[in-house]
Amino acid sequence: MEKVILILVLSISGALFAQSDYEKGMNQAFELWGTNPAEASNLFERIAHAEKDNWIPFYYAAQVNILNGFTIKDKAVLTAQLEKAQTLLDQASAISSDNPEIMVMQALLHIVWVAYDGETYGMLLSGKVIALYEKALQLAPDNPRVVFGKAEWDMGGAKFFGNDTAPFCKEIEKSIELFAKFEPKAPFYPIWGKERAEQVLATCK
Repeated sequence: MEKVILILVLSISGALFAQSDYEKGMNQAFELWGTNPAEASNLFERIAHAEKDNWIPFYYAAQVNILNGFTIKDKAVLTAQLEKAQTLLDQASAISSDNPEIMVMQALLHIVWVAYDGETYGMLLSGKVIALYEKALQLAPDNPRVVFGKAEWDMGGAKFFGNDTAPFCKEIEKSIELFAKFEPKAPFYPIWGKERAEQVLATCK
């Protein structure tokens, strides 16, 4: 009996230690993100391969590459960056299918291409972005990143065609209310977006 208890204690201690290593690594990656995005992405990816049933590190590894894509002007560099991000998102989706957070990030990847060259990629990818947001909204109507992402995209379309943006401003207001109520489902679960939503809402005034 004592041996059984010892094994259980050692197992629990090992799990706690592994979790501690995970948290330490994730925190280190977030710290690196501000100064060395490439190394942050690599660290998130290394953590992801160690945490084989956890989609979150793959998600952040992809997000680093996607957000950095908005600053890249060279098409070859951008293509390589977003292809890597797509692979990481695919790995995240393989672990957690029909995940609205991953859908929002997938939509954002497409939006990087639209921002890079609207004439080439606007018509090609707009339908995919809309479909992703609509599906995510069906799955998680109270997810603030879903509500905000869709509203910001729709607002951009309304501005492009000279249409009224007021309905989308209301949706952005709704997303900010949802951000205030949102409770993460796990450690390091995505919580980003509120500051961006507030910035976009300020343009509605």
